[in-house]
Amino acid sequence: MKIKEILSVLEEMAPLAYAEDFDNVGLLVGDQNSEATGVLVCHDALENVIDEAIEKKCNLVVCFHPILFSGLKKITGKNYVERSIIKAIKNDIAIYAVHTALDNHQHGVNKIFCDAIGLVNTSVLVPKQNFIRKLITYTIPENAEKVRNALFEAGAGNIGNYEDCSFNSKGIGTYMGNENSDPQLGERFEFVETPEIKIEVTFEKHLESKILKALFSNHVYEEVAYEIYELQNQHQNIGLGMIGEFNTPMEENDFLAVVKDKMQSDGIRHSAFLGKPIKKVAVLGGSGSYAIKNAILAGADAFLTADLKYHQFYEAENQLLLADIGHFESERYTKNYIVDYLRKKILNFAIILSEENTNPVKYL
Repeated sequence: MKIKEILSVLEEMAPLAYAEDFDNVGLLVGDQNSEATGVLVCHDALENVIDEAIEKKCNLVVCFHPILFSGLKKITGKNYVERSIIKAIKNDIAIYAVHTALDNHQHGVNKIFCDAIGLVNTSVLVPKQNFIRKLITYTIPENAEKVRNALFEAGAGNIGNYEDCSFNSKGIGTYMGNENSDPQLGERFEFVETPEIKIEVTFEKHLESKILKALFSNHVYEEVAYEIYELQNQHQNIGLGMIGEFNTPMEENDFLAVVKDKMQSDGIRHSAFLGKPIKKVAVLGGSGSYAIKNAILAGADAFLTADLKYHQFYEAENQLLLADIGHFESERYTKNYIVDYLRKKILNFAIILSEENTNPVKYL
């Protein structure tokens, strides 16, 4: 099996188009055309993890955090990033990062977080913006079903819990071909007036080339008329953070005790207790201070995230309980999810969960 075959499975799990613009995801080191010997899944591709990959004969390391985040002008081994990259290259080990591609996925980091602490009825906290586009095209009635189905097959027409969604309206199309035309209906220089179906579908922007290929391959016209628009609609199934609720509310102390236990946190920093039960909870794995207002607007009783600064605790504004459970802790089950996903998709192949604890934060 080639490494690129495994990468295609990873992109099914977490499409790279879902990642934030600032992020550095995908294949960071290595040749995707190399034969894969095994996959080691970790949180951070540090030097000790590369050593583990060498020991376990894995030439693909799949990490959550990208070890290469910003550009390197020199690779001399002077810091932990450069040492990891040098060791990986010397030992022909590829490194692939998922990070915000999985953060933004509806079954990704934050759904894993919600499931771990027992939240139900979950939805995205900060929906992704400017990610939905609309295609409008026109064809004769006899061709409409074929075009529509091809667009659906290419990924168009998915809205929330529904698929194969489209809007179709009847109208009259007109055209006249010149000397170089080859019209489906009528003759050159003939003014043609014919019934047409207008088809409208939405799609995620990274699918545009696939959508257009399906359109052109299944349309009967020599010149296909179509329009593409960028929509302002939020994507309700893609975005950062999640909000859910407990079946039974619990007191604040009990709530934090459950979170500490389930997320295996050695310490939780939190804002002042408000003396009200916790039922509706927002979560955002990793650094999530930017979403405090989103959690408040969503009506959360508590917001769990990490990397909060002193003054950011004031932003709770006595409207919710704000808790920092630790960066690593808030994402700790992500690598388990990746391993489980790969094992279901790739049978009879070494998919190994790293045994290295790469959390740089220690507690007294």
